Amino acid sequence: MDDRSAAETTRTRDNEVKVDGLIGELLNKADIRINGDRPWDITIHDPNVPERALAYGNLGLGESYMDGGWDAERLDEFFFRLIRSHVHEQVQPLRLIFHSLRARLLNLQTARRSWQVGERHYDLGNEFYQAMLDKRMTYTCGYWKNARTLDEAQEAKLDLICRKLELKPGMRVLDIGCGWGSFMAYAAEHYDVSCVGITISREQAELGRRLCQGLPVEFRLQDYRDLDETFDRVVSVGMFEHVGRKNHREYMETAARCLKGDGLFLLHTIGKNVRNGTPDPWIDKHIFPNGDLPSLGQIAESSEDLFVIEDMHNFGADYDRTLLAWHDNVERAWPHFRDRYGERFHRMWRYYLLCCAGAFRARSIQLWQLVMAPQGLVGGYRRPAD
Repeated sequence: MDDRSAAETTRTRDNEVKVDGLIGELLNKADIRINGDRPWDITIHDPNVPERALAYGNLGLGESYMDGGWDAERLDEFFFRLIRSHVHEQVQPLRLIFHSLRARLLNLQTARRSWQVGERHYDLGNEFYQAMLDKRMTYTCGYWKNARTLDEAQEAKLDLICRKLELKPGMRVLDIGCGWGSFMAYAAEHYDVSCVGITISREQAELGRRLCQGLPVEFRLQDYRDLDETFDRVVSVGMFEHVGRKNHREYMETAARCLKGDGLFLLHTIGKNVRNGTPDPWIDKHIFPNGDLPSLGQIAESSEDLFVIEDMHNFGADYDRTLLAWHDNVERAWPHFRDRYGERFHRMWRYYLLCCAGAFRARSIQLWQLVMAPQGLVGGYRRPAD
């Protein structure tokens, strides 16, 4: 080896030591050890993992996990400690500035672009989602207050929504972002209402029509901006996260346009604690393209002079348990899907479910249900007992 090669090797080793030292210092603040023996400690298989994490934040950390570069026995606990300690906020990669500016300045959820999340995420395969979700295929947070199983938690959530909306027989209900129709089917079966649901996923609409056969339920493959008819009630469960800050007002105007003057609108959405946060780059690239979690202030601002917010209910901690239940279902069913999706997808999906579980556990993201009325209810609104 000549002197130049030796010098380069020395510099490389020095850089690796410095990177490992910085990462180790940050992780230590979160009570996470490199190659430790506790369930939430990180085991590094690839020496490039620290550099990727520092250069690209969660995008680099997540992709290196997908590539098998590191592991943690309890990925959910790893992320809980990382997020709760706020050490991830100390990593601000310059290479992600464009991602941040793009999310803040551009409208990434136009009518044309809105179909991308359906094609890339929700059209992944109905069989896979049937294996992961509850028997009604409800792809949103369950309500675990009195529930013991995922099925019970999802039915409790659906019934809570029906009671918050004060559904009565004969009412006509619009479901914006209806998924496979779990809410519509439950409401039709238990509250004798008819429902129209819109989705941007062909796979969801196709299976949903089969699952709801014989019920007064209609599925439409349609963007919410094209709606223009009147309903007694409007509900949206787990769709507002895809609307985007540039479109919040138009979304609220659509809901208001479609709701009778004495009606109720229930919005069920994941939300963030700060208004100007940037969508997570790993989630944006690999799971929900163009997603954008709203803040409570953004929701209130977009509904101003259109709705009176009658009730706000936060049960975000329940999403932790819901995500763990989905993860357990995926792990049990994985042998059936291994050849179809491959191990990199498996690690990607595990990372998605468990990093989100850790984030909800750390309370850095929330789950809100808001009940709104166009003019407010005379005498006020009383949330039903749960």
